[in-house]
Amino acid sequence: MRLIFTIVILMHLNVASGQIHVPGMPLEVSNTMASQQEAWNRGDIPAFMDGYWNSDSLIFIGKGVTSTGYQTTLDNYLKSYPTRESMGTLRFENRSWLPLSENTALVIGRWQISDDVKGMYSLIWRNINGKWLIVADHSS
Repeated sequence: MRLIFTIVILMHLNVASGQIHVPGMPLEVSNTMASQQEAWNRGDIPAFMDGYWNSDSLIFIGKGVTSTGYQTTLDNYLKSYPTRESMGTLRFENRSWLPLSENTALVIGRWQISDDVKGMYSLIWRNINGKWLIVADHSS
């Protein structure tokens, strides 16, 4: 019964929100990304950030700039997307989950918030104290 429930959940994630779950990816990561997508789409950037490591060591690379730190990343998102309208509708489409070690993996995927605003990402996820979190994000 548990297997059937898991399959139904995964099918829902794939249909409702793009291809979030990919083979090998822990369900926790799929759920976190689905929650991030939902938070973004209701205009809640602080809730979107729940998937990121709340650390000064968080790395974010985007728009040709590298920044470090959770607060800096949050501030940059708030500055770049000051209104709900500017945020569009986020859709993730993961391509792969590549384990790098027992507690670290790389996710490659596509993001889109409008027909004209879209790109690719590589996310390094790490299991920290029993919770999977993004420790490095390269979005272009």
